[in-house]
Amino acid sequence: MIELKSRRLTADDEGSAIELCYANGWTDGLPVIPPTASRIAAMLEAGGLEPGKQLSFIENRQVSVTAEKVAINAVMAGCKPEYMPVITATVEALADPLYGYHGPATSTGGSAVFMLVNGPIAKKLNINNGDNLFGPGWRANATLGRAIRLIMRNVIGTLPGELDRSSLGHAGKYTYCIAENEEDSPWPAFHTTRGFKPEQNAVTIFAAYAPHQYSNGLGATPEGVLATTCAQMRMSAGTNRQPQYALVFAGEHQLIMKNAGWSREEVQNYVFENTQMKQADLQRANIKPGPITPETESTMQPLVHTPQDLLVIAAGGKAGVQSCYIPGWGGKNGSQSVTREIRVP
Repeated sequence: MIELKSRRLTADDEGSAIELCYANGWTDGLPVIPPTASRIAAMLEAGGLEPGKQLSFIENRQVSVTAEKVAINAVMAGCKPEYMPVITATVEALADPLYGYHGPATSTGGSAVFMLVNGPIAKKLNINNGDNLFGPGWRANATLGRAIRLIMRNVIGTLPGELDRSSLGHAGKYTYCIAENEEDSPWPAFHTTRGFKPEQNAVTIFAAYAPHQYSNGLGATPEGVLATTCAQMRMSAGTNRQPQYALVFAGEHQLIMKNAGWSREEVQNYVFENTQMKQADLQRANIKPGPITPETESTMQPLVHTPQDLLVIAAGGKAGVQSCYIPGWGGKNGSQSVTREIRVP
């Protein structure tokens, strides 16, 4: 039997145990599964982990995140034991300096941890990549993202109104996990852009604001669809020059890209060029400071630094003419997306 180090509390029954978690501030506002020793052990065994193994160290908080604490919160979130390798990889990614945990976790901006799962494990765990992509109905999507938020809350101390100073927040702070539709995608799987092989499993995390959905039923070409994409992105751009954006294309828009033979790079280049705005227009909108001058009238402000900062993803329902873009957190030196391999014992 795995030896656990965490302190133990007792309750008369499951209902009392749930209320005990509420009383101690360990929930996200929704009921949790009581983390019994047997449930925690099953989670650790599925991950091939010893309880004391450090999975990450959050530098700004000086917090060591151990496998036992991760397993406890995964149980509380309602995860199945087989989800543990995905959670482990995500926790490892949180500590990457490129992601920069402290900024997006504490900012008034209110970003959440967006998770994209690639590889055979996505289908094995039934992670939704289609209809109602960011909505309810799939246990894996709901509980994987929830586990990460509970770990942030209960292990790292990212509590609303304390370390988490978000002014508004958004629903992705409950859970923000999807898989890519690799089967129907016009492009190679996203994780292959990060050096992984298609048959490998990987999770990409991204400090992200809420999805901005748009519709385009008139454009029958990539340029026609992307004209709407870029117009929508320009309208919300420039608040702090987000370092990256995710572009999520659903089924009908995927098919237009596929039929035209457009590569991911062509999409990135088109959007990069067509989302630039005059600095003067940003000044008129009170997004950029300073007086409007002939120079600012002629200076173009790119949305991101490079086309590669646009993360192009295929996911969403096959019917309908909706897609979305997701702004990333931060300014010039903001958080970067990070990809980690999911290692299954």
